[in-house]
Amino acid sequence: MNEQVYTNYRLQLPDREVLGTLVVRDGKIADIQPGIVSQGENGNGDYLLPGLIELHTDNFERCMSPRPGIKWPIEAAVVYHDRDLISSGITTVCDAIAIGDVKPNSNRLTDFQPMIDAIHEAQETGRFLSDHRIHLRCELSFESVCEIAEEYTDHPLLSLISVMDHTPGQRQFVKIEKYTEYYMGKYGISAEEMHRFIKRRKEKQQLYAEKNRKALVALSRDRNISLASHDDATVEHVREAVADGAAIAEFPTTLDAAEAAHNSGLKVLMGSPNLVLGGSHSGNISAMELVERDRVDILSSDYVPRSLLQSIFIISQKMQKPIYQTMQYVTGNPAKAIGLFDSRGSLEVGKQADIITVHDDGIVPRITSVVRRGRRVA
Repeated sequence: MNEQVYTNYRLQLPDREVLGTLVVRDGKIADIQPGIVSQGENGNGDYLLPGLIELHTDNFERCMSPRPGIKWPIEAAVVYHDRDLISSGITTVCDAIAIGDVKPNSNRLTDFQPMIDAIHEAQETGRFLSDHRIHLRCELSFESVCEIAEEYTDHPLLSLISVMDHTPGQRQFVKIEKYTEYYMGKYGISAEEMHRFIKRRKEKQQLYAEKNRKALVALSRDRNISLASHDDATVEHVREAVADGAAIAEFPTTLDAAEAAHNSGLKVLMGSPNLVLGGSHSGNISAMELVERDRVDILSSDYVPRSLLQSIFIISQKMQKPIYQTMQYVTGNPAKAIGLFDSRGSLEVGKQADIITVHDDGIVPRITSVVRRGRRVA
């Protein structure tokens, strides 16, 4: 029998905080009790939370291309990515793998297969410290997106499909000037090239988007895979997502869309970088404003893994709410959204021992340990 005892921690239970003791036995939570015992690891009053659960991160892409024009060896990049996550307290992750892109010659047009293969191989061989799943991000205006997605619908790690449409003038970039500013800055495109680029994007949307949406929705239904909409900007976008059977509304860009998604029963996912920075880099709705209106269910670290933990402490401070409530954005709620809450996402007897300990100095919360399935990994 393998047993660990964590005592004198502020245990963040589903409905309350308890200064007490948590016992892990053979990789699972075996006991939770108030009070301090004389044996085990003494937390000196630090926080003990469930491991964080991430549904949408592009961090693997960043590890593969740490600078423009640089392509890091994928076997190393996927391990770097995993270590970034586990050191950020993320014990379960849906790696967002993009199929298709708005930019010609983008790595996203070709990298999806080696990325998925690298994740699968590392997961199977035990090279990862976090538990990795696959989230297919499907660009609707990419002609071959459905054929490619269909190849992976029976993949053992696939947990989520999102449908995206980054055509200029709607959703993430309702304002063309914001779209132009973003892509000219990101890719070094001239004004003339940008004009042609926007024209081509709109043409491709007209040709492929609707057909691809219907096919992807059918795939998700047939295989019982959780579906997410992406960058909903209007009530009509949300109605379409509801009709498609979506469970999650990722990054709604307006208050109207977030309100409609919430009222329709979709789980609203927002970015924790937006929250930490105090606003959206695309000029869209502030995540904090939606949190204040109780219109957010899930937070995603998106492109900054360490922002996930920080965001729940920011919300706790600004909203004067306890951590056991604000942590639901990054623990229980995402676990429920992809059908994993029976095994993780809360501190409850019988669940796997994915836990993190955190010291908060009132400035930036600091992870002091990460445990997955009862084994300390960071």
